[in-house]
Amino acid sequence: MSGDWAVELHGVRKRYGRGGGAVHALRGIDLTLPRGSFTAVMGPSGSGKSTFLQCAAGLDRPSAGTVRLGGTEITGMKENKLTALRRTRLGFVFQAFNLLPSLTVEQNVVLPTRLAGRRPDRRRAAEVLAQVGLTDKARRRPGQLSGGQQQRVAIARALVTRPDVVFADEPTGALDTTTAAEVLSLLRQAVDTHGATVVMVTHDPSAAAWADRVLFLADGEIVDRLDRAPAERIAARMTALTARPAFAQAAA
Repeated sequence: MSGDWAVELHGVRKRYGRGGGAVHALRGIDLTLPRGSFTAVMGPSGSGKSTFLQCAAGLDRPSAGTVRLGGTEITGMKENKLTALRRTRLGFVFQAFNLLPSLTVEQNVVLPTRLAGRRPDRRRAAEVLAQVGLTDKARRRPGQLSGGQQQRVAIARALVTRPDVVFADEPTGALDTTTAAEVLSLLRQAVDTHGATVVMVTHDPSAAAWADRVLFLADGEIVDRLDRAPAERIAARMTALTARPAFAQAAA
């Protein structure tokens, strides 16, 4: 049943432009992701990773097909309802932390609740800040924190509404290796301990190795997958993928 799945994409296509110059970014994605799972999405540049994330998260509309999040179809949803759904039922973590510098850490964390027109739950904010190890930083401003700490704030903000899905777009791209591992551990903990669902786009095999499964995109299609694989095996699969004739020709 749809209620058992956190993310469902059926026949999702995305085309930019018309006629002979049209770009087919997604070519019929069929995918179901269970609740409480951690999925990484990888692929060469131009494979459709960003478009996949945008369509799955309701940030862009597919040209064809349907998307359901937490059992709710969002494909034809009006923009105001879609915005409300994103604020209350989805969480986002980006490479750029997207924190408001004039707000405190706590105020940044409760921002999705305020934007949704609800009274901020300071107890819940304290709870998620404790989860990411920033209890003592609640009154600080982002500029007073390290990059890793700022990304922890972004994770706390993504989790504060107990979303159906957390979408992460290169969440460790601006971090050093040690700090990246700490951030990925927090996302893993959110799945294992708190039942969150995480969908992460990444170019880094070491980051993808934290996921339950890795999906490989090529030319707008899911062409391969690995379950609970080490970074070395993921890297080898990516190397094989980028060596395919279609990508070698495109890079020439």
